[in-house]
Amino acid sequence: MRKFIAAMMVAGAAIVGGQAIAADLPYYPPIIEIPDVDYGVSGSFYLRGSAAGNLLWAKDYVPACPLLCGGGGNNLTIAGYGYSFGAGFGYETGTGLRADLTLDYSKNHGLSDGTYTLGLRSTLLLANAYYDFSFSDYGSAAGGFGAYVGAGLGGAYNQTTVTGPLATPDGSSWAPAAAVMAGVTYDMGALVADLGYRGVYMPQISNAQVGPNTSFYLNSPMTHELRTTLRYRFN
Repeated sequence: MRKFIAAMMVAGAAIVGGQAIAADLPYYPPIIEIPDVDYGVSGSFYLRGSAAGNLLWAKDYVPACPLLCGGGGNNLTIAGYGYSFGAGFGYETGTGLRADLTLDYSKNHGLSDGTYTLGLRSTLLLANAYYDFSFSDYGSAAGGFGAYVGAGLGGAYNQTTVTGPLATPDGSSWAPAAAVMAGVTYDMGALVADLGYRGVYMPQISNAQVGPNTSFYLNSPMTHELRTTLRYRFN
């Protein structure tokens, strides 16, 4: 009987002691997994600078000499050549779409029918839209390759000089302009380099002179450019 009472006392003490120890232990709430926050697609503003070599071609031209042109257009036989450079500011959405505003200066010389030769200087303002394609499987840890297509609309201020047997006044005029672009890119994060083609079309370039012996018209000129561009992202 004594042994039974002693065993009961020991068991009771163990239970009371265990409860006291448990009461002294700190409470740790269960770990809750917090899912990652999806902030959506992030875009960025950018600055860009470009340089290019170009070729100029046109359907025909009407020189400032009605006797020479016979009342119609003269065929061109030699393409013009030159260069351009420019800068711009834009925004990319992060979905492949981006847009920018560009201002370029170009100089061209040599477009000719074998008798008269055109010298042309143009200041071109364009609003452009593009779609970028990413080739993320190609490249290195420092960057990746991609491609793009685009189009632009705007206008140009053209200054002309015509040399030949008969004097043609220098002049200037405004013209609407449209452009198409395509190229390849290499994305390095803050910097993106691209090499691409741009074709710029204008309905007409003239010296804006009035009169049958002073007016010069270049019909449907098209400038073909091979351009290198560097874009800098702000974020």
